[in-house]
Amino acid sequence: MNYILFAVPFFFLLIAIELLADRWRGLRTYRLSDALNSLSAGVLSTTSGLLTKGLALVTYTLAWQQLALVELSAKSLWVWVFAFVFYDFCYYWNHRLGHERNVLWAAHAVHHQSEDYNLSTALRQTSTGFIFGWIFYLPMAIVGVPPLVFLTVGALNLLYQFWVHTRHIPKLGWFEWVFITPSNHRVHHAQNPVYMDRNYGGVFIIWDRLFGTFQEELDEEPVIFGVTVPLASWNPLWANLQVYAHLWNDARRTGSIGDKLRIWFMRTGWRPEDVAQRHPMPKPDLAAFRKFDVPLTRGRQWYAGLQFATYVVVGTWLLGVGEHWQVLPLVIGWSWMAFGLYTIGCWLESRSWALRLELLRLVLNMPAVAALAWGGIELPQWAPWALAVYSLLSLIGLLGLQRAERLPQAD
Repeated sequence: MNYILFAVPFFFLLIAIELLADRWRGLRTYRLSDALNSLSAGVLSTTSGLLTKGLALVTYTLAWQQLALVELSAKSLWVWVFAFVFYDFCYYWNHRLGHERNVLWAAHAVHHQSEDYNLSTALRQTSTGFIFGWIFYLPMAIVGVPPLVFLTVGALNLLYQFWVHTRHIPKLGWFEWVFITPSNHRVHHAQNPVYMDRNYGGVFIIWDRLFGTFQEELDEEPVIFGVTVPLASWNPLWANLQVYAHLWNDARRTGSIGDKLRIWFMRTGWRPEDVAQRHPMPKPDLAAFRKFDVPLTRGRQWYAGLQFATYVVVGTWLLGVGEHWQVLPLVIGWSWMAFGLYTIGCWLESRSWALRLELLRLVLNMPAVAALAWGGIELPQWAPWALAVYSLLSLIGLLGLQRAERLPQAD
């Protein structure tokens, strides 16, 4: 069962409630472009998971079949309780090393790039965490946790973390001592030096208290959210690739053969000495911190929001049916999603080529349907017509915006 799929309506309902709370309390924890960027990263992550989750599950199942020391029963309540707690212990180390090693941070950084903190941030997930993440959960297979139990407690762990991404809930008394809460997780998303690399638990904060990584939220130190090397983009593809690109550039530039390999596995932020001297990186000045933003007219905001809503609908549908698809149509579907979300990101950044790219996106919608049919997917008869109508209405809206705002013509 895909628990995340069933949770999607509740995610958006709670986001709507948080937006109302923002309005009622006079706060501004949401900005449209930032929220769409976070949600776009989430859509990419969940849909790419259709291609990558099977790899982790197969690896886990093989380890469980071949290496399990005991045979734990999925019918036992205590097995479920044990697995839930043990999963969070493994998650703690996955999460902690995800902050402490360059190549692991490259995968995890996308979750921290938002300079706002709200429920949309919770959905801002990586598309590349599958590369190394599975390693940290192999101990569960070795002690005999069945794959079904592993998948279920993993989903529950992830679902729990959704509600802690908010600024509207204060400290919760005794609850803070045992569980991850909005307060101690706000600390985790901070770039303030006193807060950085703290509070790694997914459900339980006890691991941080045991292993010396706990930090309380301080009244005298307001949290500044984001990362010390800003993304400065609304592009969800670049969000997933930014740190990898920086590491690759440093590995390419260094004259040391050893450092070309070492950089990937060194502590986060480590750079070869010769590269650091020739290409120094500016140190963050939080006193002068300004959130990345690109002004947009109301019309452009509405257009971007409506286009993104289409991808949420299609992405949710893909989650529901994609588990039964072969690899080729999944790649086609994900590529269509990725290109569309990339285009929306360029639109939000007011790139000079955004209009031309948007026209190309609309033109490619029907060929994408044809490609799915070629890949063996039988879509409902109404689907191509619905997509054609959507593309036509989008084109009319785009031309209307161009006339109203005199958008620059494509070169």
